[in-house]
Amino acid sequence: MKIFLGSDHAGFPLKEFLKKHLSKTYDVEDCGTFDEKPCDYPDFIFPVAEKIAKHKNSKGIILGGSGQGEAIAANRVKGIRAAVFYGGNPEIVKLSRTHNNANILSLGARFVTEKEALSAVQLWLETDFSEEERHVRRIKKIDAH
Repeated sequence: MKIFLGSDHAGFPLKEFLKKHLSKTYDVEDCGTFDEKPCDYPDFIFPVAEKIAKHKNSKGIILGGSGQGEAIAANRVKGIRAAVFYGGNPEIVKLSRTHNNANILSLGARFVTEKEALSAVQLWLETDFSEEERHVRRIKKIDAH
């Protein structure tokens, strides 16, 4: 599976940590940013989302201070279903895959530790979409809008 990564300056250190670990198991492409200089997250999030939309079997991990703006930007791209995680119960990460077939996970780098982030990302990547009719139906309605 191909994993695309993208972050702003606030998410850069955590992105680098995740890249190091994910590269051991997955084909990882880093779409930036490539340093901690202040930047605008859409410049790095849109390329991730566009690649995910083109490569249906790929996944994306995007990071920012809260992960909120990054998810909002990613969700502007047709076919993208970005879910946000900024700590707490990791069950929400699992549900984003089983119920919503999320193809991008947006992490709030200011709110999760490296350990929490890695654990959430691994759970998210290992969780399949349920394919239940009710979830498929709902996603089709979203995609049709």
